[in-house]
Formats: sequence, C-alpha cells, structure tokens
Amino acid sequence: MAAAADRIIKRVRGKGRGWAFTPKDFLDLGTRASVDMALSRLAQQGHIRRIGRGLYDYPKLHAKLGALTPDTDTIAKAVASQSGDKISTSGAQAANLMGISTQVPARASYATSGPTRIKKVAGRTIALKRSRAPILDNDTPGANAVLQLLSHLGKAKIDDDLIQRCAGLLDDHDLRALRKAQAVMPGWMSDAVFKISMAHHG
Repeated sequence: MAAAADRIIKRVRGKGRGWAFTPKDFLDLGTRASVDMALSRLAQQGHIRRIGRGLYDYPKLHAKLGALTPDTDTIAKAVASQSGDKISTSGAQAANLMGISTQVPARASYATSGPTRIKKVAGRTIALKRSRAPILDNDTPGANAVLQLLSHLGKAKIDDDLIQRCAGLLDDHDLRALRKAQAVMPGWMSDAVFKISMAHHG
C-alpha cells in the first residue's frame, strides 16, 4: 500500500501542478483497490485533492488564494478518461477561437464519443455533447477542432475561405489523422477534408 502511494505521488509530481486524474491513470502501479486506497490516503494527507467522485487533482497553488480550481479543459479530460470516452473542443468553441463566430458558449462545452451529459466538478459546470463527427486520438487537437467545426457549421456553410482557414490550423500530423479517418465521416465532410488537404499542400 505504501509502495503504491509512493509510486502514485511520484507520477503526480512528474505531471506537475494543475493535473487532474482518476484511478485509471495508475492501474499499472497496483490493483484497482490498492490504487483507490492510496489515492484516498494521499488526499486525506493533503498531498492531492479530491474534486469529485473518483476524480482528483494536484492543485496549482497561489500565494494568497491557496489551492486553485483546475481549469475546465483539465477537468473535462479527466471526466472523459474516467468513462473511457474521447473528447474534443466543441464546434462552437472552435468557431469562436477561429473568429468565425462571436458567440461565446455560455458554459464550457466539449464534444465527446460518450453520451451527452452535464458534469459539475470543483465548482465548474462542463457540458459534454455526443459528437456527430468522429473524434480522433487526443494527440491531434487541431484535427478534432476542424471536424467539430465542420459538424457545427454544416455542409451549406463550407466555402473556400473556411477551407483555407482550416488548412492553416493544421500541421502534417493532424492532416494525416484526418485523411485516415475519411472513411468514417459523412461524404460531405470527407470532401471538405480532401479540399483542406489540397489547400494545405497547395
């Protein structure tokens, strides 16, 4: 038990302050029961903080305010990993970031491969909405943002200007991931990815 706790706190410190996590992040270090017990003890001792059911963080500290609330992206990633779902920035947020829309989403919203739900964690409200577009692996945030943006805007809104903007968002790694996923997209979205790919290389 003590050995599991030592290994867990070492990994937590390695990730740095601000990280939110679940017992699933440590299943290579011990049985689920021993990991749960170690996390619970570490939280009691004040090394980590419990922010929700099966959710913990290693809080950033502020000189005057003490432990800070984790940011919404960090919480959303932990919530998704808890249920084994993939997650991406939402189409509305992607549109906002790219200056296509001036509407700021009222609450932090994310696209997920899991069910639509609203989670309240550590005083923050996070909306997870089941994605109509495929969600790719977490190491391709640009590709996911583009897919969510296309899904959010819809077929009729895709013009040359948007294709150029999307192409500018992507690196080669994102683009390869998009090309690979074309088979699981609706036809119109796959066509848009093809045009984005041509614009990126052109």
